[in-house]
Amino acid sequence: MSDPASHDTTIWVVSDGRRGIENQALGLAEAVGRGLGTPHHIERVTVRKDGFVTLPSHSHPDFWIGCGRAAIPLARRHRRIFPDCHFTYVQDPRTRHDDFDLIVAPTHDRLVKPNAISMTGSPNRVTAEVLATAKDSFSDRLDTLAGRRIAVLIGGNSKRFKLDTASARYLTDRMDSLIAGGASLMVTVSRRTPESARKILREHFGADERVWYHDGEGENPYFAFLAAADWIFVTEESTNMLVEASATGAPVYVLPLVGTPGKFALLHAELEACGAVRPYLGRLDHWSYVPLDETRRVADALLNQYRAQRGAADSEAA
Repeated sequence: MSDPASHDTTIWVVSDGRRGIENQALGLAEAVGRGLGTPHHIERVTVRKDGFVTLPSHSHPDFWIGCGRAAIPLARRHRRIFPDCHFTYVQDPRTRHDDFDLIVAPTHDRLVKPNAISMTGSPNRVTAEVLATAKDSFSDRLDTLAGRRIAVLIGGNSKRFKLDTASARYLTDRMDSLIAGGASLMVTVSRRTPESARKILREHFGADERVWYHDGEGENPYFAFLAAADWIFVTEESTNMLVEASATGAPVYVLPLVGTPGKFALLHAELEACGAVRPYLGRLDHWSYVPLDETRRVADALLNQYRAQRGAADSEAA
């Protein structure tokens, strides 16, 4: 196996390019890079809908980190081409488990395999440095928001939940009560937010000087919202945003949608158990907790496995 300390290490991030999918692999890749402590490149490998794969300029990876269904078939093919590469998959691939050196699966998936480790939620890109940089970049706009600042992260439809018109009206009512209590809001929607809900939010808050409403146009202030928030509200279906919010140290409240959580109730329970998340009961409470740092823990496990494998390979070669 190649030695990352002997050259600029190359880490491939393999996905279909969707932000919520790619960011999981990218967050883990960035944490691995920090753990290496040596020069490295992170390259994106994107699988298009027509099956075409865009390959990066650094064409020999030391680490291959994939996420999403589109990445799974590539692993076996790339293992033949890059036999010295370390292959990691984020989530439960549900098939071809042996194609990977390591599988990083959320605890609520309850995956039991010799090459699998569990984590609360999924890897993400939230670090103290990322938050500080984002807050500084958007400081002028943030400074216009008076009083306590609350980030409201709105997801959308999923297999188990629906953000219908009634849910959107419920969200606006909740946010109105927060504004009435003297808070300013930083509201962002996601790609999954249906247009009907976007329209309600846009018409309700678009001209309100106490609300920074981001609908996806222009530079994304998402990390700045996380960094500047005294409290964070997240719709319950968004596992990624719940975990990212829980990595900040700010109190996190869950906003309900129409549906049932199923296995994701286990994630909600984990986040409540670590002290990050509570249901919102109409009152803003203050509490503290140790920010969730599962991405770093998993990256350390990945690097430890890689180094052990490399040491075994070197011993065999000797």
